[in-house]
Amino acid sequence: MSSYSKRFLVVEALLSMDSLVDGNHTVVTRFVLLGLTSNILLRVILFVIILCIYLVTIFGNLSTIILIRTSSQLQHPMYFFLSHLALADIGSTCNVTPNMLVNFLVERNTISYFGCGFQLGVAAFFGATECFLLAVMAYDRFVAICNPLLYSAKMSTQVCVQLLLLSYFAGIVNACSFGTCMFSLVFCGPNVVNHFFCDFAPLVKLSCSDVSIPTFVTSFIAGFIVWVAVVVIAISYIYILITIQKMCSTEGYHKVFSTCTSHLTAVTLFYGTITFIYVMPESNYSTDQNKVVSVFYTVVIPMLNPLIYSLRNNEFKGALKRELSRKILSL
Repeated sequence: MSSYSKRFLVVEALLSMDSLVDGNHTVVTRFVLLGLTSNILLRVILFVIILCIYLVTIFGNLSTIILIRTSSQLQHPMYFFLSHLALADIGSTCNVTPNMLVNFLVERNTISYFGCGFQLGVAAFFGATECFLLAVMAYDRFVAICNPLLYSAKMSTQVCVQLLLLSYFAGIVNACSFGTCMFSLVFCGPNVVNHFFCDFAPLVKLSCSDVSIPTFVTSFIAGFIVWVAVVVIAISYIYILITIQKMCSTEGYHKVFSTCTSHLTAVTLFYGTITFIYVMPESNYSTDQNKVVSVFYTVVIPMLNPLIYSLRNNEFKGALKRELSRKILSL
């Protein structure tokens, strides 16, 4: 018997500690998160790697927010949305990573029933918010490139705030749907979640109630949010490509290309991973594959976004150099 199976049996034997008897049913009050692995050496290695990623993520995204807020060269709608994307990345990684790090250090990592629902809701909120923010940033690039003379009017401060509120509203709707559906499930026995955080799919597998309606509702709302964002991004870049092809100036072409590549890279990474997790049929991949991709989605991508925008965007790099030079000269 493998060490992972032994660990699973030990956890199962401790179920009574995390349950209450309610009439003829056992009501789960806590969940046990199995995490990524039970191998002690691998857990130590992963702890060090993910801790470093977590620190880089917090530092990188906070630096992005501070730079955008302080630099006069970055007072544009695109960077306004980028600062909120960085904020969403901080929220997303802080929701999952600390608990994952604890899982590497303890033999039995538990989370309360309501804590599990809260973690799921927060993950759904920041996931949907990031979806819409990436779509809004694509629309911003479309207006800037295809309608430059009307850019100031179409992307005024009022419009930017409305688009931002729309992104957060999408996050709230998604969080409410996942949270409500999770709390509507009945857990009356197993409480071992084969994941490193409270995701909806492994929780559904533990429920002893009818999961058809909760599964449909969450899939429909999350799918609607994703596809609306994808359609906006696709249409925006189709028009951008048409406009680029009409450009005669090589310099103008490279300038447009440099402002779009960073966003396209972020879009490809984000939507590629969530498509694998939430769109592809479960039969096409194993639980372990799902967990690995989830690590990339919840831990790695929030670290990569500030690096992508700082390395691929000339305007951002220029602002960073100016701010660093000013800080050095002021010492």
